[in-house]
Amino acid sequence: MVRGLILAVIALAPCAAARGATLDGIAMPDIRVTDGTRMRLNGIGLRTYSIFGLHIYVAGLYLERQNNNPDSILHSPERKLLDIRFLRDVDAADARKAWQDGFDNNCRPPECYLDPQDVQRFLAAIPPIHRGDETMLLFSPKGVDVTFDGRPLGDITDPHFAETLLATFIGPVPPTPRLKRELLGSR
Repeated sequence: MVRGLILAVIALAPCAAARGATLDGIAMPDIRVTDGTRMRLNGIGLRTYSIFGLHIYVAGLYLERQNNNPDSILHSPERKLLDIRFLRDVDAADARKAWQDGFDNNCRPPECYLDPQDVQRFLAAIPPIHRGDETMLLFSPKGVDVTFDGRPLGDITDPHFAETLLATFIGPVPPTPRLKRELLGSR
């Protein structure tokens, strides 16, 4: 009987590890493999808005090595993946404004500069968002690849742009301090 119990625990252990995390009804797997790179869920967070705490999206940050230091993550040459799953509709103008605010808050001249053409190209590609939509941001040493519901939206081959884009979530001025803490693996 003890042997059977041990075997059952061993057999179920991989299932528990593969389960990942669930937040607000959104499940994220523990491991993602992208372009042959294995990444582990570092943290999962909820983006809320307004004093009413409207639930906007759930985001999961995947890293090659778990890390809770935002500067270390931002400056790391390792691949990173941010998976964003929307819980409500957001029109394109509001989504673009949120991104622009994130850039403005996390990239302040003269120490930070983003090519305005890259910013405009990125913002122009942002479509209206509907409940259930998914955006994936894959960060590499070369820049960032963006997909929306599995379709490529484009890529920007500027490592600094990619770093600033990720900083809009875990940088000095994130959408909410709670979201930043959760993506960094702290509750």
